[in-house]
Formats: sequence, structure tokens, C-alpha cells
Amino acid sequence: MNFKLFLDKKNVIAVVGASDNREKYGNIIYRDLRSSNYKVFPVNPKVEIVEGDKCYYTLSEIPIKVSVVNTVVPPFVTEQIVKECKELGIDKVWMQPGSESEKAIAFCKENGIDVIYENCIMTQRRLLEAEQETKTC
Repeated sequence: MNFKLFLDKKNVIAVVGASDNREKYGNIIYRDLRSSNYKVFPVNPKVEIVEGDKCYYTLSEIPIKVSVVNTVVPPFVTEQIVKECKELGIDKVWMQPGSESEKAIAFCKENGIDVIYENCIMTQRRLLEAEQETKTC
């Protein structure tokens, strides 16, 4: 898996399942990516504001093209999200541990969507940044 392609700072990342509860992973991941200078949008039909930012009800409401979707939702929701990704031409989906399903993974692979699962985006971001810092020393 090429984490670098997903974690390129030029990417626009949507966190589906972003939460206004600071103890939930949807919020923690959103804050982590935002504080690391990613262009990131929260998506959750049940929330209006996440960390002071407008939260979008669906991916299609985001006003600019999304490059990567990060799912922090139950597997049955991820299965719907990957279909929306296909419709919108989003070709990168990162399923947080616990949000993946075999059905969603298979859908991505069958429809030309690059998919990462069984890996936390925050962990891989930190490892990648540590690796880049080591190369500059």
C-alpha cells in the first residue's frame, strides 16, 4: 500500500464520521489531519459544526473535489459511502479499523478505487512524517 499517495499534502481529505465529540475517533482524526496542515472536511449528516468548521451532510455537498475519503463509521455505512465515492469520481478510500467490510473492500477493488484498510491514518501519517524528518537530517 502506498500511504504516501493518500497522505500527499496536496490531497483534499473528507473525514466521513467526523464528530463534535472530542473523545470520538471521528473528531480526533479530523483534528489530527487539520493540525498537520491537510485540507480536510468533516462529513456527518447528524452534525452541523466540527471544531468550529462547517460539517457537510454528504460528500457531494463539499464545494471542492475530494481526493481521499477516510471512513470512521460502521461497516454498513462504509458500504454506502464507497458507492457515493464511485459516483463522484473519488478514487482513494481509507477505511479506519472497524469501518471496513469485505463487501466495501471488494466494491473498491472492482471499481478502480484505491483502498487502504487495517491501518490507522493517524499512525501512518506520523510514521511518514518521522521518515521524512529522518531523511532531512
